This record gives sequence, structure tokens and C-alpha cells, in this order.
Amino acid sequence: MALIHYLPDEIEIEAMEGETILLAALRAGITHAHLCGGSARCSTCRVIIVEGLENCAPRNAEEQSLAETLRLDPKVRLACQTVVTGNVKLRRLVTDILEDVDLTSLYIKGVEPCSIGVEKYILILFSDIRGFTPFAESLLSYDVIHVLNLYFQKVGEVIGRHGGVINNYMGDGFMALFEADDPAEGALRAVRAGLDLLDAVQKLEPYLEELYHKSFQIRIGLHFGQVVAGKLGSPGNKKMTVIGDTVNFASRIEAANKQAGTQFLISEDTYALVKKQVRVGRRVRLSLPGKSGKYNLYEVAGLINSNS
Repeated sequence: MALIHYLPDEIEIEAMEGETILLAALRAGITHAHLCGGSARCSTCRVIIVEGLENCAPRNAEEQSLAETLRLDPKVRLACQTVVTGNVKLRRLVTDILEDVDLTSLYIKGVEPCSIGVEKYILILFSDIRGFTPFAESLLSYDVIHVLNLYFQKVGEVIGRHGGVINNYMGDGFMALFEADDPAEGALRAVRAGLDLLDAVQKLEPYLEELYHKSFQIRIGLHFGQVVAGKLGSPGNKKMTVIGDTVNFASRIEAANKQAGTQFLISEDTYALVKKQVRVGRRVRLSLPGKSGKYNLYEVAGLINSNS
């Protein structure tokens, strides 16, 4: 049986044969960060082996891949993957979250109140106002606030009506999340929300034209994929958010409307979920900033059966 000596705590625990450092630590009641749950999908469980590196089993494929990506020193190991065959001394490298483990009390379904993060498949809708800067510059500041508050009130009503949640506001834009046990059902709700947003903005036009002699249009991007959901922020001021390539991709789809001359684009992954219910105006194939290759995006023109 191997001994694991934790520095600077001066705590020594036993590791059973074939047991990883992380499992041995958790079994012994030692708090050890592992945001991904110990599946080599993050590096928060990393440790530096101070003594006894020769007593650590070689990196497996998952750990080696992550080590190459992060350019980790050979002495830095993932506790969730490293099995020890003899005595070692080590130091945890991620300690900033250990005093506040309750980082992720989410309103996302299926997430335990004390979990630190969770992988979810979700629909992400991005939207912003097209040409908002010149629109805002032509108005007085208080009028801009009035218009935005009016607009976001309508936005909140639409998103909520279709079972979505506005997760973040970014100036004149926002990000909304749509969850569903059935991805196709959730995707259809998100598409309906997008169409209703376009309709709500159109209904605002007469009011804006009467008051300010101008109006605006919006752009919408929708994508379905995997994210990591968790709470970020300082103690007492944490907010649930989602991160991952899915989020970035959804944002780029929204921005691609400018290049395509459209208002509402969805990804191929989203289209696959709703293609029997959605009328497509155009299919465009575009390069997206920060992404290699070209991607098929679909313009949403309406629903095949508006009563469905």
C-alpha cells in the first residue's frame, strides 16, 4: 500500500492498489478540486509531485492529451488519472476554490446544489440590435435607456413564454438558454421564440417611428451543443453561466447574419432537430471567425405549420 503525503498540510494518507490520487484523497476526506468530476476533462485536480515521481504510473491517453495541450511539466499530474505504486509527496496546484466548494447552485435541471460544474446539452440563442450604435448616437441618453428597457421587457416576455431563460445581457444584446429533455422539442421552442422576437420588434416600429422617426431590426443566432454550466464571480456575487465552444459558435452564428444579409440563422445541428417543422429561406455556407472550414447555416423563414 502506497503513502501519499500532502504538502503543506503535512497530511499522509494511504492509497489502495490501483487507486488514483484523487480517489484516495476523497476517501480520506481531503478536499481536492475536480470540477469535471474526475474524468480528465479539466485540470483543476492537478498536483505537482515533489518526491516519488518514479512511483507514479505513466500518463494514460486522456492525461497525456491534456498535458500536451496545457504543456504541463512532467512533474505535474492529474490526480484523477494518476495511480501511485509507491510513496509520493505532492502539492495541490488549484486551491483557490477549496474554501468555497458551493460554487454552482444552478437553475439548470439535473444539477446538484453543491456541484462545481456540469456538462449539459442545451440550446443557446444570441441576439443583438442591428446598427444600434448609430441609432443610439442619434438619441438622448435617457431615451436610449427607455428604448432598451422597452425592448428588453418584450424580449423577456417572449423568451419566458417559450420556456427559455435570459442568462446574460451584453449592451444591446443578450444570450438566452433553452433546456429540454427532448432536444427536438426544445429546439422548436427556441425557434418559435426567435420568430416571436422578430415579430415583437416589428410591432415596436410604429412606436419608435412616432417618437424618434427611426426604428431598428435585430439579428438572431441559434445553436445546439454541449456546454459546461457553473457559477462564476466573487463570493456573494456569483452568477450562473455557461462556457464552451457551443457558446462561442452560437455567438458567431448571430454575427454571421450581417455577412449573409439575414436576420435569423440556425446551425446545422439545430436544423437537424427541427427541419420537419421549420421553413428555411436560404442555406448559406460561410467561414466563421476563429473556426476552420466552412459551415452550413440555415435562415429561418417561419414554421411549416404555425399551429404545431
